Amino acid sequence: MSFLNSINNNSKKFTNPFDHWELNKPLTEEQINEIINADIANPSDHNLNYDGTRAIDGGEGNFRQGIAGGGKALKFRCFVTKENTNNFPYLTKFIQELQSKETTNRVSELTRKNLSNSYVRVEVICDRQGFWLKPHCDIKEKLMSCLLFVNKHNESEDLGTDFYDNNLKKVKTLPYKDNYGYFFTSGPNTWHGMEKKEIKKERRCLQVNYVSFKTDWKVD
Repeated sequence: MSFLNSINNNSKKFTNPFDHWELNKPLTEEQINEIINADIANPSDHNLNYDGTRAIDGGEGNFRQGIAGGGKALKFRCFVTKENTNNFPYLTKFIQELQSKETTNRVSELTRKNLSNSYVRVEVICDRQGFWLKPHCDIKEKLMSCLLFVNKHNESEDLGTDFYDNNLKKVKTLPYKDNYGYFFTSGPNTWHGMEKKEIKKERRCLQVNYVSFKTDWKVD
């Protein structure tokens, strides 16, 4: 129960520019190894340029309803599903932890969002040079937004997520430290992104969400 243990014993709440929690050591070494070894294609090798959105769909940044199609980047995104659990046995255990009542109750308590009818969505991320994210608020369907960093290539800690106030002035950068991360609940004032920065090799992360739309992983 590394994720829940991190929330309970290795987390800190911040309120500026919006409520969020920073997490230390939320992942096991086995989970980190699966994130590192996930085979994820580089969009630039397929003449697809980063456009400031994760889905490469030009989506707006305001708090809004999501786009169901998945965007142009869908085939370059690595979601953990029941079809590929053989590739991710330890991340599957991580998902099972997220599905548990103990974890969902704790996250619900902190974020004040009812997760009882939600689903878990987990994506292994590998960002390469040229990647950036324009300031945006996550879609309404994301009840909890979480990003966990895996930095095994001595990339700059400045590659973490940038948080902004309502005037889109950058307030802080979450440090891109190994086995570190954050979570918050989506809303109209949760502006965040990543400004254009140098990525020497790759920026590996695990994106974790509780969502209101259906995935393979219903909470218990």
